[in-house]
Amino acid sequence: MLRLDDISVSIGPVGILRNVGFELRDGEFAGLIGRNGAGKTTLLRTVMGLLPWRNGTLTFDSQSLAQLPTHGRVRLGIGYMPEDRRLVPGLTVEENVLLPVWSARLTDGAARLQRVYAAIPEVREFGTRRALQLSGGQQKLVALARAMVAGSKLLLLDEPFEGVAPVLARRLADVIGGLRTSGATVIAGDRLQDIINEEQELVEADQRRAGLFRALAIALLGWFLRQPSVDLGRLV
Repeated sequence: MLRLDDISVSIGPVGILRNVGFELRDGEFAGLIGRNGAGKTTLLRTVMGLLPWRNGTLTFDSQSLAQLPTHGRVRLGIGYMPEDRRLVPGLTVEENVLLPVWSARLTDGAARLQRVYAAIPEVREFGTRRALQLSGGQQKLVALARAMVAGSKLLLLDEPFEGVAPVLARRLADVIGGLRTSGATVIAGDRLQDIINEEQELVEADQRRAGLFRALAIALLGWFLRQPSVDLGRLV
């Protein structure tokens, strides 16, 4: 599927990636975890054709990507979800989702759109709204939908949970997890600290709920103890 051998990438005079190599097979999920500046975004942008590499080889389905532009990679089934969403504010949600179809001149855009709507029905619901009218979490869903329209074989997700509330993060995780049934290969990059923070928020929310239940139980017990006589059989 996807293979990198000794890939090195520089931005200006600064070397970001040095001799990176790995291979992913069809249907595999891989995570890129590291701090800011570790090169996660650079690697994903390189695979998508948005950055050149200095040496090494990059192949997809045994085809070299060295001379293939970004829209050509979309035609191969590669989709990209940038960290900052990169939606066009004045376009509708549906128009943003269809941008890869138009840029790569794909002929099955309608079918691709319906598959995405089936996976993320929320996107269909606000399909006629302008992108600038959406919340940050909703924009993340749209950016994921746009990547899915293009990424029938390979999805590159750059910090998909960054800056998203826990509820929407779980929804994004559900959608991404559901891609396993599609057979697509997925690479997701995220900061380790974000993952820790998200897990901590979920733990704290569970602890708050547990504390509330304990408080209610104590209050109910206190009420029973204050009653002169209570027929428990009538309460069951």
